Amino acid sequence: QKHARLERRRVGRERRRWLTIGAAALGLLAVASFVRFAWSRPRPQPVSAARLANDPSLGSPEALVTIVEYGDFGCPACRAWHQAGILDRVRAQYGDRVRFVWRDFPVITAQSPKAAEAGQCAYDQGEFWEYHDLVFARSPAIGVRDLKASAAEIGLDAAAFNQCLDSGQHRETVQRDLRDATRRGFRGTPSFLVNEQQLAGSPSFEYLQSLIDPLV
Repeated sequence: QKHARLERRRVGRERRRWLTIGAAALGLLAVASFVRFAWSRPRPQPVSAARLANDPSLGSPEALVTIVEYGDFGCPACRAWHQAGILDRVRAQYGDRVRFVWRDFPVITAQSPKAAEAGQCAYDQGEFWEYHDLVFARSPAIGVRDLKASAAEIGLDAAAFNQCLDSGQHRETVQRDLRDATRRGFRGTPSFLVNEQQLAGSPSFEYLQSLIDPLV
C-alpha cells in the first residue's frame, strides 16, 4: 500500500508538471498569435491638418453662397433629399455662384461612422461624389463588405481603399466633422448651413431659392 501511495503521488506530480508546461505553452502561443495579428493589421497613414479640414465640395471656392450639408450615408432622409435632385436643380440654376460642401454627421446607424470613413477614402482617390451617389443608391446596405464592393464597382484602387478603410485612417477626419455638427447644436440629419444660417431637415428647392436669391 505504501508503494502504491508513493506511485500515485509520483504520477500526480508528473501530471501537474505536464499540465503546467502545457498551460505555459498555450499562453505563449496566444501571446504570439496576438502579436502577429496586431502586427499584420493595416496601419493608418498620417492625415495632415490640411486634409482634415478639406471637405468634399462642388462648385467654386469663390462662390457667393456656400451650402454645407451635414449628412449620414445611413440616413433615409438624406438619401431621399439627394435622389429628389434638389442639389442638381440648385447647381443648374446658380452655377458657380453656389458652392456645395459635404460634412459627415454619422449618427443614424451603427454602420454610419464606417460608411463616412469610406466616403473619405473615396475622396482620397478623387471620386467622392460618384461613390456618394452609389452608396446612397445601395442604402441601407452599408456594411464594410458593401462599402468595399461599391469602391470596386466605380473603379477605385481596391488595395488602397481597403487599406484606408480597414486601418481607420479617416476616423479622426469623420470625428472632426461630427464635433463641428455637435458644436453647432445639430441634432439629426440632414442638417444644413446656408452661409452660416442653420437649417434642420431637408429643404425644398423653393426654400433654398428664397435664401439664395437675396445673396447673389
